[in-house]
Amino acid sequence: MNTPQVQRGFFLLLLVAVTAAFFWILQPFFGAVLWGVALAILFTPLYKRLLQAFGKKRPTLAALATLTIVLVIVILPLTMIAATLVSDVVALTQRIRSGELSFVAYFQQIVAALPDWLMGILDRFGLGNFEALMAKLSEGAAQGSQVIAQQALNIGQNTFDFVIGFFVMLYLLFFLLRDGASLSRKVRESVPLARGHTHYLLNKFTTVIRATVKGNVVVAAVQGTLGGVAFALLGVQGALLWGVVMAFLSLLPAVGAALIWAPVAVYFLATGAIAKGLILSFVGVFVIGLVDNILRPLLVGKDTQMPDYVVLISTIGGMALFGINGFVIGPVIAALFMAVWSLFSDPVSPEHDDAQAPPH
Repeated sequence: MNTPQVQRGFFLLLLVAVTAAFFWILQPFFGAVLWGVALAILFTPLYKRLLQAFGKKRPTLAALATLTIVLVIVILPLTMIAATLVSDVVALTQRIRSGELSFVAYFQQIVAALPDWLMGILDRFGLGNFEALMAKLSEGAAQGSQVIAQQALNIGQNTFDFVIGFFVMLYLLFFLLRDGASLSRKVRESVPLARGHTHYLLNKFTTVIRATVKGNVVVAAVQGTLGGVAFALLGVQGALLWGVVMAFLSLLPAVGAALIWAPVAVYFLATGAIAKGLILSFVGVFVIGLVDNILRPLLVGKDTQMPDYVVLISTIGGMALFGINGFVIGPVIAALFMAVWSLFSDPVSPEHDDAQAPPH
């Protein structure tokens, strides 16, 4: 029974089992590991420049300097925004519960401003029963405020887990920056594929992560900032909160930020604030919309070499399955799917790939 075939089969089974067990152990820190890897890929060029400046015999110093820069330009601003956002969410929830802020009242104002001919069309299609619709909106607003309050409570309860995950991410980021080249070399040598295929897939993986994180974060930051500033100038309450919401929703290509600014523009137009409605519509279509249409293809689609519809579907599907981390995971899986099938349908010659493969 102790034949080479049995030994190889048992070893492969053992390899799969211990690999699955290792990933199972990492599962509680999945987000920390993902963002540690993503930030390492994103800031490796900066690390290499600092390594050249400090001297190639000082990788630890270069990694610490890169980690400090990441903290200053990424982590600290996000922490400050999150702290301000939590207080805004709590204040907004209290105003909704007290009745000071009522989305149903806003909806009633919009309905009252509708012309008779439009009401007739809605009645013809059975959409004129606004009392039932307002009852559903009222129930939805109440449930929404409860969800917001519960999420805020969960954030407070999970602070310890967040802090642990945050330091795990920083710890992992430091070693990935310092030892990333040797780890990448070991992965390339261990994967049982032709050398050229391994280079192609790993390069696709790093390119998509870099383009997705850099592109989507830049687009989200720009759109959220523009939307928040526009809301603040037009006197919309909770401008920071809505700006952050627009930034998160802008992770969905083409449709994201419009889910927030478009209803507000409709409200302005329906309630007689024509100038504000037209200004917000112009900013939404020709400023916020152009940011998405110009920056996203340049920063995401061009580098990933994926069609816009694939980026959209994979992003939505990834976020549905993995939450906020899905805007990275979804496009990466889609890109690897296309890359693997490309190799399957038109396999690249390993000798040709070795000639073009980047040096270790």
